Amino acid sequence: MATVTRLHAMLTIPEVCAELQVSRSTFYEWRAKRRAPRCITLPNGSIRIRRIDLDRWLESHEDAA
Repeated sequence: MATVTRLHAMLTIPEVCAELQVSRSTFYEWRAKRRAPRCITLPNGSIRIRRIDLDRWLESHEDAA
């Protein structure tokens, strides 16, 4: 069985919220406004975020100093 690499890792909403230090309600508010990282809805209704999508989203929100 292949090992999942960091780039292909799928994160749960609680994992993403913990990393971003935001509440679940804030994440869902961002998602409703289409400001959240790209999400995947699984057939069972669970939501996942690819690690690479979260990293790209964070990079796109960096301020040029």
